[in-house]
Amino acid sequence: MKTGLLSLGVACSAIVVLLAGCSEKAASQAPAAAASAPTAPQTAVTVSLVPAQQRDFVVVLKASGTVTPLTSVDVRAQVTSTVSKVHIREGQFVKSGELLFTLDARTDEANAAKARAQLAKDNATLADAQRQFARAQQLFSQNFISQGAVDTAQAQVESISATIAADQAAIDAARVALSYSRVTAPNSGRAGAVNVSAGSAIQANQTALVTITQLDPMGVAFSIPQRDLQDALAALKDGGASVSAALADGGGTFKGRLQFVDNAVDPSSGAVKAKAVFDNKDGKLWPGAFVEVTQTVSTLKDAVVVPQASLIQTARGTIVYVKEDGKAVARPIKLVYAQGNDAAVTGVKPGEAVVLDGKQNVRPNSPIVERAKESRPDGKAESKSAAADAAKPAKAGTP
Repeated sequence: MKTGLLSLGVACSAIVVLLAGCSEKAASQAPAAAASAPTAPQTAVTVSLVPAQQRDFVVVLKASGTVTPLTSVDVRAQVTSTVSKVHIREGQFVKSGELLFTLDARTDEANAAKARAQLAKDNATLADAQRQFARAQQLFSQNFISQGAVDTAQAQVESISATIAADQAAIDAARVALSYSRVTAPNSGRAGAVNVSAGSAIQANQTALVTITQLDPMGVAFSIPQRDLQDALAALKDGGASVSAALADGGGTFKGRLQFVDNAVDPSSGAVKAKAVFDNKDGKLWPGAFVEVTQTVSTLKDAVVVPQASLIQTARGTIVYVKEDGKAVARPIKLVYAQGNDAAVTGVKPGEAVVLDGKQNVRPNSPIVERAKESRPDGKAESKSAAADAAKPAKAGTP
């Protein structure tokens, strides 16, 4: 009985060893089978390609500006008086020197008349002194009076002559004061709100009667980034660079020239204040209006230009995908200047095919195939889904 059980145990042990050996053989053969299995081909990504172009790249500065009049004067009276008459209407265009207001000048007229009367009196006194001096000279020639009497008569003539000169100065002063009663336009422009009416009492150099604003030509104030300061200063020496200003809502576009660049950089914004001058004969540029300012500041000669939509931002910097041997190669680049739909870059050679549409599906070294193009009405070729792919967000690839 014991011998049978022992034989049965030995048989079971042999079966276990045999099964273990089979498992080890199968396990050793599995990696070899996996290694010998064929690798599935990677699917090519359909993209659109754009060749990098080498051309002059115009650097255009765009900024928001404010229409600012070149001159705007608050008209104030120089004397304390009362308004006698208002000669203009609100919103009226006036010329330089045109009469705006007449003030009460009765006191100044009386002072002027008094000064003229004093001058007439002193002229009569001078005439008498001159006759006395002439008579004294005759008597002195006949030895009837001394030289001292002649000198006294001459001094009297000279003293009265000085008094007459003072009288003339007083008359001139009275005329100046009298002229203050006529308030005229200091410059040509458009009158604003008239703040007084006939009978209003005004204080000298305090009461603002009206504001005269020059509308033609008109200025536009804006800011220039510090990096473009040297180009703006160079253009200013040549008579000012060309500047365009566009009103919102299709209000029109105007051509002008840069006239002024401030002498300091604003530390809070890193920009410099500037002003351009525009012709405004039609009166479309109105003070305080906002405009979009466009100015050509420089030109990058022979720059390599690619579409700005082809740029991809990654943790390692900006890249583009370039087609090489049918694969997408991640190319690190440096952005020199971006404007509109184009970007001037370094790191890409002219003529290289850059991935544009479909770049969000591309990975480094993945095979790519160019998308079929269709003809547009203008005769140019265009990718079928260019607009759809351009609207998709670009995913960052790892170079």
